[in-house]
Amino acid sequence: MGRSSKLTSVSGKSVLKRIDWLSVFIYLALVLIGWINIYSSTFTDEHSSIFDFSTLYGKQLFFIGVSLVTIVIVLALEVNFYERFSSLLYLISMLSLLGLFVFGKTIAGATSWYDLGFFNLQPSELAKVATALALAKYLSDIQTDIKRRKDQFYALLIILVPAILIIPQPDPGSALVFFAMIFVIFREGLPLYYLVILLSLILIFVITLMFGTVWLIIGLALMIILLYTLKRKSLKIPVIPLSLISVAVILFSLSVNFVFNNVFEQRHRDRFGLWLRLEKDPKKLEQIRKSIGYNTYQSEKAIESGGFFGKGFLEGTRTKGDFVPEQHTDYIFSTVGEEWGFLGTATVIILFTVLFLRLISLAERQKNAFARMYGYGVISILLIHYFINIGMVIGILPTIGIPLPFFSYGGSGLLFFTILLFIFLRLDTNRLKESF
Repeated sequence: MGRSSKLTSVSGKSVLKRIDWLSVFIYLALVLIGWINIYSSTFTDEHSSIFDFSTLYGKQLFFIGVSLVTIVIVLALEVNFYERFSSLLYLISMLSLLGLFVFGKTIAGATSWYDLGFFNLQPSELAKVATALALAKYLSDIQTDIKRRKDQFYALLIILVPAILIIPQPDPGSALVFFAMIFVIFREGLPLYYLVILLSLILIFVITLMFGTVWLIIGLALMIILLYTLKRKSLKIPVIPLSLISVAVILFSLSVNFVFNNVFEQRHRDRFGLWLRLEKDPKKLEQIRKSIGYNTYQSEKAIESGGFFGKGFLEGTRTKGDFVPEQHTDYIFSTVGEEWGFLGTATVIILFTVLFLRLISLAERQKNAFARMYGYGVISILLIHYFINIGMVIGILPTIGIPLPFFSYGGSGLLFFTILLFIFLRLDTNRLKESF
């Protein structure tokens, strides 16, 4: 008993000594700044105590406490635990997503939560952690060769299954996050032409919505004519493959309008229409911005009003006036902009940037393939959340409902983002041992 206790103590000290404290510090800083802004955006004179758990900032403080306890548990578990049980965790998370179709609670039009009474659990957040672990497990398996089509298919299937289960909720924002993990596969050797195909499909989708299939065909024909006109005599262009590609492009373009009008919900069509400026009349476009794009419009105005130094803590007039809906969740960054100004927003962006660069450095120095691949899964998930959230708040991307990691209000989000990050930091603590 004494020896076991001693070993546990030594192990605990070893973990604390080896953990990357820079990442821990940035995490704590983001959580603290996020809570301060949640407090500011939800504070009322009726509830002055920060420990009033009937308030949103009080609940978030409770979630922070739970997350800190969870960190201790994550760091206490053996490193091999995460690789050994990754498949089981993935299976559990998929079953939890399936269960939403029967037992799910609908909030804001999306059936994405389980009502646990005191807490609404969003299983898609668990699925992000589980998918990152399962993908790393599969790719790091000695029998997996990412150059083989079969292995490429299974790796993509691990990513696609949770996304397919989440889309019908409907929650396209959360589903989009899973596709970011494709970059893990590219990092491990997936041919780049897959990325070219993916980006081409996105480009065709956007061009079709903006200009229509007819103009796309005209543009494609002009490119082919130009290609044959400027090509060298020694260069042979394969006619059949080029013809097949052209037909595939046209067919995909023809399907875009059907998908856009029948698969997307009206609110999604409206937001894409606003983002792509499909309405050409400036007056009508401005009217749409103030109605359909109300959240983004008010968010932009809130950030603009902050200036360089901001209006000060609890002094944001737009924040206090509830001009920005869901300002404590998806639009929390607008609170930073109004009350803390350019200095505040720059500080948050710098913290996230340093965190991403640090995580990339940690991932690249891993001796264990599983740890490296999981690390890039963590980076992919956090980065797409950060990029889309900031982009939609400042109006350069459509609103799709994605929170800012460690920052936005939400128990499930904070808890599982914390687990996601600290599993990787726990894996990193084993790096020096593996080098011997």
